[in-house]
Amino acid sequence: MIHQRKCPVETLIHVLGGKWKPMILWHLIESNKRFNDLEKLIPDVSQKIFSQHLRDLEREGIVDRTVYPTIPPKVEYSISEYGKKLIPVAEVMCAWGENHNKRKYKESAS
Repeated sequence: MIHQRKCPVETLIHVLGGKWKPMILWHLIESNKRFNDLEKLIPDVSQKIFSQHLRDLEREGIVDRTVYPTIPPKVEYSISEYGKKLIPVAEVMCAWGENHNKRKYKESAS
C-alpha cells in the first residue's frame, strides 16, 4: 500500500480538531490540572467527549497524564514538552479570536 503525505492543515485539524481540544490545550498552558478541575473550566462539554478528547491529545503526545500512587488515586494532566510547541499556535488563535470578536461586535453595534 502506498501512503500519501497529508496536507499539514489536515494533520493539524486531525490532532486539534473539534470544539474542545483547543480549549483543553489552552487551559493546560496555564498550569497542570486534575480531571475535575479541567472539566469545570469547560462546562458545556459532556464527560464522555471530554474524556475522549483528553485521550486523543494524550495519544498524539500533546498532553501528559500522570497518576500519583495515593488513595484515592490522583490523576493530573499537563501539556507535554512536544505539546508546548503548539503554544505559539494557540496564542495566535486566541489573538485572532479576540480581534474577530471586536470586529464582529463593532459591526453589529453600528
